Amino acid sequence: MKSLQETFAPHSICFGCGPANSKGLRIRSIAEGDLVTCEWQPEPHHQAFEGMVNGGIIGSLLDCHCNWTAAWGLKNKWSLELIPCTVTAEYSIKLLRPTPANQKLMLKAHVVEFVKQDRAWVEGELWSGEKMTAKCRGLFVAVKEGHPAFHRWS
Repeated sequence: MKSLQETFAPHSICFGCGPANSKGLRIRSIAEGDLVTCEWQPEPHHQAFEGMVNGGIIGSLLDCHCNWTAAWGLKNKWSLELIPCTVTAEYSIKLLRPTPANQKLMLKAHVVEFVKQDRAWVEGELWSGEKMTAKCRGLFVAVKEGHPAFHRWS
């Protein structure tokens, strides 16, 4: 199954979600109705200390995954022909416990509120097995022509 990134932004160089960034995290967000999920396997260079994922990497994973969740949600909510290019306007994360680096992680996110036609609040979670290790909430905005990120996914 193709991810949102592979479908709508195959040439993106974003560190977190760009399929074209060979040194990035290369997350693959999969839409399953209103829920967007992603399995991701940490590598040794993603560690903060032996066996645990770095908090900045966790933040990047959740930020990019929630960003795509917002874009997907806006596209569907307003029946848009093209997926909008969204950016993070506001974002907070809670690191609940250390995240093990020796197994696949699961990202889950969904839109909790649409604000106007160009922005959405999204909540996301990071799971390691049966334990949630981090959660976040963010406001993501669809940018317009003239913004530096406009068309960055095309």
